[in-house]
Amino acid sequence: AQDSMCMQLLAMLLYSWKVQARSPLPQKGTGDLGPDGEKAWPKKYPFCGGVFQSPIDFHKDILQYDSNLLPLEFIGYNVPSTDQFTLINNGHSVKMYLSPTMYIRNLPFEYTASQLHLHWGNRNKSEGSEHTVSGKHFAAELHIVHYNSEKYPDVTAAMDKSDGLAVLAILLEIGPFNPFYEKIFRHFRNVKYKDQMVQVPGFNVRELLPDRLDEYYRYEGSLTTPPCYPSVLWTVFRHPVKISQDQLLALETAMYCTESDDPEPLEMVDNFRNVQEFHERLVFISFREGKLYEFFYAKKQCTVICVNLKVPLYFTTTKIQKSHFPIVHLVPFPSLTSLLHGQLYENKVLMKSI
Repeated sequence: AQDSMCMQLLAMLLYSWKVQARSPLPQKGTGDLGPDGEKAWPKKYPFCGGVFQSPIDFHKDILQYDSNLLPLEFIGYNVPSTDQFTLINNGHSVKMYLSPTMYIRNLPFEYTASQLHLHWGNRNKSEGSEHTVSGKHFAAELHIVHYNSEKYPDVTAAMDKSDGLAVLAILLEIGPFNPFYEKIFRHFRNVKYKDQMVQVPGFNVRELLPDRLDEYYRYEGSLTTPPCYPSVLWTVFRHPVKISQDQLLALETAMYCTESDDPEPLEMVDNFRNVQEFHERLVFISFREGKLYEFFYAKKQCTVICVNLKVPLYFTTTKIQKSHFPIVHLVPFPSLTSLLHGQLYENKVLMKSI
């Protein structure tokens, strides 16, 4: 009788194990994306280990005030509800394709909207923004991706070009319920698994942006996911937009990286990239903060202050050796603004080290 009882107990344990194997609990992570998986990116995608990478941390020592930076002009952003956006779970984020009638001005070129997507953390640590300010993470981050439609036929052709893309970044933090973001968030239940999609009625996409569009960070960087092409002109708005705690929780818990029939579902969390090395780039700001025309090289500092100059100057530096202080050349140029917002984006480097 004792042997029979042991056999029954063993059978029950085996059955329980089989049930658990058939119905696994959701795992956390984003596969080869996210803060952990990104360490392996450069092996397959060399640009991910290169320069001009994004995101970055904005801190006062790298900020260059530029009074010529203008607020962006948004054309066609108010899309009628009779039109439809396509919202899709692509396995590492939730992405919404935008209308080709949407575009932005007051950049070196005219850029047409392509898509928007989000980055976030997890329910236990809501610090999912990609860009940071003085080391501070925000709860999440929205990206609105545009391509240079003056030079390229579509976003695919533009994405690997140095002047190909312009991305608007909106930092999100906890606050009151946001009815404008809910126009997207309410559809998350319909894109729970990878490759699921749903149609979203058109709305005014401008409502997703902060009220103050005149204050922002501007720099040259890259895509924040593979293949990490250094092709992005970033505009990161200074003032965050607020969403509620419940809305953030929906973002952090609603979706999976895996398909609906996957036996091992994987929660879509922590789909942000860590901040990258700055590599002596310039960050221009449209608000008065930071140090004007201050450049840092290998722990050596060279400061140039321009006062009452009739002719704007083009700054270049030459480093003879790493141990030597940089030599600074001041070369007359017809327009500093045209240099910074024209040739800078074509040549990728304002200050060339030899």
